[in-house]
Amino acid sequence: MQTRLELIKKIFPKSQGKLSPREREVVDHLVGGKHISRNTNKEFDESITFGQKVADQVASFGGSWTFIIAFFVVLLLWIGINSYFLSRAEAFDPYPYILLNLVLSMLAAIQAPIILMSQNRQAFKDRLQAGHDFEVNLKAELEIRILDNKLDRLLAEHQELREMVTKMCRLGEDSSGGSD
Repeated sequence: MQTRLELIKKIFPKSQGKLSPREREVVDHLVGGKHISRNTNKEFDESITFGQKVADQVASFGGSWTFIIAFFVVLLLWIGINSYFLSRAEAFDPYPYILLNLVLSMLAAIQAPIILMSQNRQAFKDRLQAGHDFEVNLKAELEIRILDNKLDRLLAEHQELREMVTKMCRLGEDSSGGSD
């Protein structure tokens, strides 16, 4: 009976020394019979800093309908209040609303890098998940190959047994047929 390590060497005959560290880890898990699955979301969430959490919350809120509607209401109120006071010559930001443009520019200048930080971390999280998926898929593929090899061996042994039984039956017929 072949061991898992022997079967893996058979699967990777030429590349045994050329395995990447990730592939080597998968093979070690397979040989050791250890699970490779893990919760990458939990690992990722445990490694983020306070600033990264804030960036995620800002990006989450900045990309929501709540923000869009609230922002639209604030803009309408700003324009409405200034237009009302403009008719009385007391507007704090008269038309063309230069202060509003300044506030909007500052908001965009602050919000854009924060959203980019959050997107970069999400991309890192996606790469982490894709790497884990690769490990799980590679281990599953190796397990399938090992099972396939075992099945091939069992079928070969079964065929040998069948041939032996057939020969024994013929010998039994020959010996019983010759004595009559």
